[in-house]
Amino acid sequence: MDIRPIHTEADYKDALREVSAYFDNEPDPDTPDGDRVEVLLTLVEAYEAKRFPIDLTDPVEAIKFRMEQAGLTPKDLVPAIGRLNRVYEILARKRPLTHNMIWRLHEKSAFPPKA
Repeated sequence: MDIRPIHTEADYKDALREVSAYFDNEPDPDTPDGDRVEVLLTLVEAYEAKRFPIDLTDPVEAIKFRMEQAGLTPKDLVPAIGRLNRVYEILARKRPLTHNMIWRLHEKSAFPPKA
């Protein structure tokens, strides 16, 4: 198995090209081809994480964005967050979100939490 680290954009494109050939016909795990794909994917993921980092979304901004998308009002968040004044405090960043609020937002309003 001749695999090298991904240091350059050309290395990255070569690895992607090789891995993409396996997408339609995925090799069985624990075979030489399966091991090769697994190693290449690990290298690609590491390169992408280093080269193209994704910042975490601010939770309050995510809530506001979702509210705008779905046409929700602060009153719609009361079942998940609590009294209306608490909703306004959260949206104004005067009060932090709790774990319970986050889970209730997810369960009641299609706000999926990030792992």
